[in-house]
Amino acid sequence: MQKQPLESLPVPTNLKLSLLWASLMSLYIYNDYFSLFLPGTVEDMLNGRIGPLGEATEPVLVGVSIMLAIPALMIVLSAVLPATASKWLNIVMGAIYTLIQLMTFFGSALFYQIVVVLEIGVTGLIVWYAWRWPRAGAPG
Repeated sequence: MQKQPLESLPVPTNLKLSLLWASLMSLYIYNDYFSLFLPGTVEDMLNGRIGPLGEATEPVLVGVSIMLAIPALMIVLSAVLPATASKWLNIVMGAIYTLIQLMTFFGSALFYQIVVVLEIGVTGLIVWYAWRWPRAGAPG
């Protein structure tokens, strides 16, 4: 008895981008979570300090909140925005977040750097897929 091949449907670009942003958020969460186990991190937090950002002032907390809210919002924006708007927003935000990740790479623990490399891979794919977004009616 011969088995039928598994069906593999093409994934729309907007869904690929949405899934990549969701993956990026998961990597962020896990990297930050495991960073809590580094000696001195919890003590710094209890003393109102945020790693290299220094004192946890209101402007610093607002900035960090915005920086983390954007990728979370990109999950839904990638799926619901019109294609042209989504394409350019993904290219710009993917490039910006690649730069942010590069800034967090140096001086970090090895485990953190490994995940940052994965994050850079994900944002690179975001830019790549958005840049190569197929035109309507173009051959696949």
